[in-house]
Amino acid sequence: MSSTPHELAEDFLQDAEKIHKLKAQNVHFTKMAADYHEVNPAVHRTDTGLEPLEELAEMALRKERMRLKDEIAAMLAAA
Repeated sequence: MSSTPHELAEDFLQDAEKIHKLKAQNVHFTKMAADYHEVNPAVHRTDTGLEPLEELAEMALRKERMRLKDEIAAMLAAA
């Protein structure tokens, strides 16, 4: 497993302008991005062993990050 955080700006390099614009204009996008930026470091901390979690809790955290990233990707594609 990767111990590098999955930052939105890095994962969606080609959409940096869209991300900025959506954050300024779309409350739902802003909430999704904020939630992602909350969950993402938590996953990173479990990866590095700083905050180990039980397997089911870690899996739920990873699924939440994936769900948020998928929704963000869909919103960027539609923009």
